[in-house]
Amino acid sequence: MQTVGRTRTHFLIRAWTTFVVLAIYLPIACGALAGLSKGRYFAFPIRIFSTEWWGKTWDSFEIHVLVQNSVLIALIVTVLSVLFAFFGALAFARYPWKGRRAFQRLLLLPIFFPQPVLGLALLLWFNALGISPTWKTAVVAHLVWIVPVVTLVIAIQVFSFDPVLEEAASDLGASRLFTLRTVTLPILWPGIWSGALFAFLLSWGNFPLSLYTAGADSTIPKWLYSKMVAGYTPMVPALGTMSTLTAAALLLGGGLVRFLLRRRAELRARER
Repeated sequence: MQTVGRTRTHFLIRAWTTFVVLAIYLPIACGALAGLSKGRYFAFPIRIFSTEWWGKTWDSFEIHVLVQNSVLIALIVTVLSVLFAFFGALAFARYPWKGRRAFQRLLLLPIFFPQPVLGLALLLWFNALGISPTWKTAVVAHLVWIVPVVTLVIAIQVFSFDPVLEEAASDLGASRLFTLRTVTLPILWPGIWSGALFAFLLSWGNFPLSLYTAGADSTIPKWLYSKMVAGYTPMVPALGTMSTLTAAALLLGGGLVRFLLRRRAELRARER
């Protein structure tokens, strides 16, 4: 009886997992098929398959500019987010100090704002300061929303970090900088790497904040939205599929790097 119950439970788990996977990836597959259709508008079943729109997307100068803008913004946001989030996570997850709770609440406040509202508020603020919206203001807007997210990701790793390890290094004569480089950063590296991936992907695919604060410097999400509203072209699903594949490759690459680093650390530990 127990065997039958376990078999039924396993079947239900597999069925539910299959349903969730299909619900997530089936729309992406439909988008990929739309980019492989020779016709201008998607119709199923596809009569003629062609990579013409993928080729046009790859060769388009406009797309190259959009990718450059998006990558530039995402890279700057990633570096600054990890830098700010690292010290912010240490501040509220490691050290007790007066005003710690107020800092936590202030830090998490942007997350609870709808992104269109936050983007509009930042646009009004930039206009009040006489700053014209460009990709630089988009970087600031992304940081306002992404830094709290990355801080939470790194803070999870900080909460599990035992301060005794740093104290032991200090007792052995290590300076603060040496302790940070050889003890703190290696232990917190998984959280830092995860936060960096989150920051890049959230900035890369961010539409509401970029719409309000990027000005004339268009990004991939803004271009996709404009083409969906007016002037649709099969380059839209082609570019969307390319972006999805790039994000998936980035996540897989990040996981592979983390696995190799962990494997290398284990081999070093065994040699010692």
